[in-house]
Amino acid sequence: MDTSAADPDGVLDALDRRLVHALQVDGRAENGRIAEVLGVSARTVARRLGRLFGTGTVRVVRMPDTRAAALGALLLRVRVLRGRVDAIALALAAREDVPFLDVMLGGQEVSAVVLGGAADRDRLLYGQLPATDAVVESTAYAVLHLFADASAWRCGQLTADQEAALAPPAPSTAPPEPDPLDHRLLDLLAVDARRPQAALAAALGAPESTVRRRLHRLAAGGLLRTHVSVDPRLLGAAVDANLWLDVEPGRLAETGAALARHPQVHGVLATSGPSNLMAAVFCPDHAALYRFQTEVLGPLGVRRAETAIVARPVKRAGVRLRPPS
Repeated sequence: MDTSAADPDGVLDALDRRLVHALQVDGRAENGRIAEVLGVSARTVARRLGRLFGTGTVRVVRMPDTRAAALGALLLRVRVLRGRVDAIALALAAREDVPFLDVMLGGQEVSAVVLGGAADRDRLLYGQLPATDAVVESTAYAVLHLFADASAWRCGQLTADQEAALAPPAPSTAPPEPDPLDHRLLDLLAVDARRPQAALAAALGAPESTVRRRLHRLAAGGLLRTHVSVDPRLLGAAVDANLWLDVEPGRLAETGAALARHPQVHGVLATSGPSNLMAAVFCPDHAALYRFQTEVLGPLGVRRAETAIVARPVKRAGVRLRPPS
């Protein structure tokens, strides 16, 4: 009997990880297409995905358009009194303008990405955080350039040919200016990017043909990027770290682009502050993180690196993560 399960090390089994990778390539890929590429039955794919989605282990959502919002976005580091980190993390995670949030190792720091308008950010930085007696210190770094965001990361379970077979068509037009119906459609996909066209049409009160045309137009403009929300530890990435890097200015673009192509990296941004580059890295263990620093960062001209290890991912791509059982 086909079952979806975690192995003794607490990760998803091989087929589940391959399904996650398939969804990372195209979050709206039909079950039959995934089955054909992976060489399993459509019934198996439906059963496995049904279980992963039904338990909340995996969710597929529309990726917030961090590319458009990157300039002016903030990377926020908040130091918190011991024992108060959960309250601060939950309060920040409840904000719609915070799509990514982690509790760092040691339990005294919360790291977050903050989007949104200047007025909302100013209220958070200069009003709400200072007024909270649990906050010891907060530091905000401006994002100057986005090299790669979380939607580009793959968990390494499929071959290049399988990825190519699943990849959706590349955007072919400039991003359209969404009208009110488009915004309602995008909001529905932000909750569940795999929602069928018929269900979307029923929720919008619009003809299915209209929804189909809208989806095609939004996809052609690059507005339907998806993100698979899953705890990385279930994929064998036991160590998640934010690396704050000091890179020679003349090599900043080269280093950022090289890190964006690395299979362990799930985010690279040029920032303001004492470090000019931040890279988010998944590693199977601490030894692999050490090798990443010595073998990858060393040859790239990184002069200094501060390593902040994630203890608990709380929110990714606007979705609260389900802790692994």
